[in-house]
Amino acid sequence: MLLAVVLGIAFSLIIVGLGPFLFPLLGGRDQALHLAITYSTVLFAGAPFVWLANFCAAALRGMGNTLIPAGVLSMTAIVHIGLSGLLTLGIGTTPGLGIAGTALAYLLGFALAASIFLFILSHASLPVRLRLKGVAWSWSHCATILRVGAMSSLSALQTVITAVVLTGYVGGFGTAAIAGYGVGVRLELLQVPLVFAVGAALVPLVDMNIGAGRPERAKRIAWSGAGLAALICALIGGSVAIFPQAWVTLFSTEPAVIAAGESYLRTVGPWYPFIGIGVALYFASQGVELVGWPVLAGTVRLAIALGGGWIVLSLGGELRALFVTIAVGIVAWGTVTAIAVARTRWSK
Repeated sequence: MLLAVVLGIAFSLIIVGLGPFLFPLLGGRDQALHLAITYSTVLFAGAPFVWLANFCAAALRGMGNTLIPAGVLSMTAIVHIGLSGLLTLGIGTTPGLGIAGTALAYLLGFALAASIFLFILSHASLPVRLRLKGVAWSWSHCATILRVGAMSSLSALQTVITAVVLTGYVGGFGTAAIAGYGVGVRLELLQVPLVFAVGAALVPLVDMNIGAGRPERAKRIAWSGAGLAALICALIGGSVAIFPQAWVTLFSTEPAVIAAGESYLRTVGPWYPFIGIGVALYFASQGVELVGWPVLAGTVRLAIALGGGWIVLSLGGELRALFVTIAVGIVAWGTVTAIAVARTRWSK
């Protein structure tokens, strides 16, 4: 819990402090820049709530309880959606807060989730109960957590850097291109919780089988999970590649935004299964404490995004060429991760 709070505060300070300098590099200008700074300042000021809620959810999953985290976080989403409308648009004669209201709604949802989780961990009949009395800081416990967590955080950081760099590249094609790209990325983010559900199950299942001296069964479970995740992503990616307007027009009716969004989904959507493979096998590798190769696979994706995007812009390429680069990076990520898992010997 202490790690969650400390890391959350550090994250808040970094993003709130650097936001006004970062967003212009991503193509933010005028009103769009003002709104981005407003949203991020409110949202990231409450980052510790998000960290704490997710740490608590992970602790419960580690006890084998996935129902409570799923229920509480689902409730958080409902609260977020409901409050977003009220705080952003206002109600009756009470004016809304604009985009700051959307960020505040997000934080209030996670603050509520963190409170519920802490109450459950402190009072429910669980294998492990949270107690504040007599707690002492333990470097060994932190080292145990960070042995996997620190390396895993590099993977998350790579994903964020990739998104930030690509957003900056797309920004060179104008505001409509950013909006269209954003619509496509939203669909990728929608897949994450679905694949996360598979990955969250893979961590303890792989870990238990490795501990029981059954590495081959652990790998079969990992491949089964990767196949299921790939299928989920294939259904989503294939659908939007064939009918991109069905998704894009949910967010905008501007012709330029629709054109950019369609181009992105038709180019990248068919390769979404590699996202499922990469994420699922990354979680499975956490269960055996061998996340080095999945992190390296993320580095390959980042390198392709950085290098390929730079080449496209330097040569004056079209927006679709940049989207092709993104697709190549996704395929490389999933492929390298799969090859690494196939060739790595898992043992107790």
